[in-house]
Amino acid sequence: MPLHISGHFEQSADIVLFHGDTTDLLKEIPDETMQLVVTSPPYNIGKEYEIRTTIQKYLDSQKNIIKEIIRVLSPSGSICWQVGNFVQDTEVYPLDIFYYQIFKDFGLKLRNRIIWHFEHGLHCSKRFSGRYETILWFTKSDDYTFNLDNVRIPAKYPGKRHFKGPNKGLPSGNPLGKNPSDVWNKIKEEWESGFWEIPNVKANHPEKTAHPCQFPVELVERCILALSNEQDWIFDPFSGVGSTLIAALKNNRKSAGSEKEESYINITRERINSYENGNLKIRPIGKSVYIPTGKEKISQIPSEWVNANKEFQLLETKGNI
Repeated sequence: MPLHISGHFEQSADIVLFHGDTTDLLKEIPDETMQLVVTSPPYNIGKEYEIRTTIQKYLDSQKNIIKEIIRVLSPSGSICWQVGNFVQDTEVYPLDIFYYQIFKDFGLKLRNRIIWHFEHGLHCSKRFSGRYETILWFTKSDDYTFNLDNVRIPAKYPGKRHFKGPNKGLPSGNPLGKNPSDVWNKIKEEWESGFWEIPNVKANHPEKTAHPCQFPVELVERCILALSNEQDWIFDPFSGVGSTLIAALKNNRKSAGSEKEESYINITRERINSYENGNLKIRPIGKSVYIPTGKEKISQIPSEWVNANKEFQLLETKGNI
């Protein structure tokens, strides 16, 4: 049966792909409809899809959107708000800290501040290079969906046993594995030994599109698997090129997303069609991150650097530096 994709909110739709401002789509969504909101809002850093403004004006504009998002969120629902840093005049403003108070003022409760670490990005010259972003996981109430068994990872010491008490001698862990930590790093290694790395979508990442700040499907998948059930509604108010919608489709959820840029709407449609046809390239959960062997030319130290290092050591020996 073909997917029912609608340009406006319909309860009967499989996917709602709204071309326009998210506030307009939110007006169409009934109260308490969405089980999970997963998004990466504009960071106010001057990308092509945003107008850079002051940090305070940016946050004020987000408050109105967040208020409406909370209105459409189910009482047992969650919000995963993924952000990086805003930088102005070389000063860093950690957006998750600013956003925390906004959500707190609306009565939501923070369950985890998840650190998403990745290896590649821009190299800074006046501060250490940023290699992480954060996901703030908020719930609307204390009665929230959390399917831990769906995202457990293999225990590091599965043979560990209770050494005292009524269960002495019995295995002390869970046979399904252990709870992932709140630092998401090496995906392959975590599923095998307890640490998760999710590469950011850059360069030769198989999911790369024209979007400059695209997040990977596997980042959304863990949130969806843990915080929703099949056929629940997943909402991304800033859907970009549709990574959240693809992750929802892949895991048998309904989804709604809004995007102002027509080019990104078109890319999302193409990705959905490719997924349905079995042609969409998605980096699978569990695939190891490539580690250079040292034999590749690009991973070897350039001869210019070797010579420069020798000269440095010679000057250091002679006491000239």
